[in-house]
Amino acid sequence: MIKRLLLVLASASMLLINTARAETSPDTDLVLLTENFPPYNMAKDGKNFAKGENINGIATDIVREMFQRAGVTYSLTLRFPWERVYKLALENPGYGAFVMARLPDREKLFKWVGPIGPDDWIMLAKADSKITLETLNDARKYKIGAYKGDAIAETLTKQGLKPMVVLRDQDNAKKLVNGQIDLWATGDPAGRYLARQDGVTGLKTVLRFNSAELYLALNKDVPEETVKKLQAALDQMRKDGVVDDIMGRYL
Repeated sequence: MIKRLLLVLASASMLLINTARAETSPDTDLVLLTENFPPYNMAKDGKNFAKGENINGIATDIVREMFQRAGVTYSLTLRFPWERVYKLALENPGYGAFVMARLPDREKLFKWVGPIGPDDWIMLAKADSKITLETLNDARKYKIGAYKGDAIAETLTKQGLKPMVVLRDQDNAKKLVNGQIDLWATGDPAGRYLARQDGVTGLKTVLRFNSAELYLALNKDVPEETVKKLQAALDQMRKDGVVDDIMGRYL
């Protein structure tokens, strides 16, 4: 049994290493990874793997413009699940992941460029729900759905709320409508956008419990000069109104 477990762990480690090697290109400065997280980043065909121009969204468009202005080359891949994206960016020099909430326990793990956009944390309920919440503590008695590996789910778990996690956040929309969960802990505007994509509308916000900013997180080995170039490009885009224009195309 122990030997079998060790073989499984070794295989998983080799998969991550091979993935990293396959995505590294001598022709690009950085390898960027993202996930399906509409409207910030998403595969055009809705699948869980895409590369290059087959990826769009608010953050993707902002990142493309930012890298062009900064004169930094990159490759872009959308993968699944988020935990894998996070691990690859954390462990591989020259890698980055977006969009990521910049939290205190992540601060020293990455170099950051942003903010790219807001991500308020909310509790959604069905339109006819009688649930009312004043504080996060009031949600303890309810079944809460969240997204595995996401900062929201991690925060709820640390506070002892024990969310029921899924691999795709949009699955929580139908779970909520079907009565499998009472509340959906998600981001705003991402949660509402995902719900609409699955034909779910009319959800109501019963609690807004945090405001986070979303960033491009770069591996700590990325040169500081590169980070500064990207940050300066993003700052200028915001002054020029480009960031607002991009958001306006999706929201």
